[in-house]
Amino acid sequence: MIMAFIVTGELSHAIKIGLTEVFTKIILFYLHERLWNIIPFGRIDGVGPTHARSLVKGISWRVIGTIDTIFISYLITGHSLKAFKIGGFEVFSKITLYYIHERIWGKIKWGRIWTAAPATEPKTPAVANAGPSTVNQ
Repeated sequence: MIMAFIVTGELSHAIKIGLTEVFTKIILFYLHERLWNIIPFGRIDGVGPTHARSLVKGISWRVIGTIDTIFISYLITGHSLKAFKIGGFEVFSKITLYYIHERIWGKIKWGRIWTAAPATEPKTPAVANAGPSTVNQ
């Protein structure tokens, strides 16, 4: 919202852009996160995401977020140059913020589904069944 005000100089445009983005970003972020939940790249069970995964997720989210910001800014201001300026300012600051956010969330265990570790082989072989059961039937 601050960038929108700096670029447009109009508080009403900044507020409209900011409030609209709250709703669109919630929906888009949810969809982005659901997609990344099925992508195994950079995920280490029991440890969390690698730095590469966090960076790639941050960049992919910023591309989506910037397109959303530019689109909304254009719809509200009617000026493509202003829309691209607003979106452009956000690119650099928000990749950094998302990377930090992702690293923090990577340390929180809430909502994760951990896969079970493979069972280890017994150290001594199991005794084979020597014959029919002697239990009375």
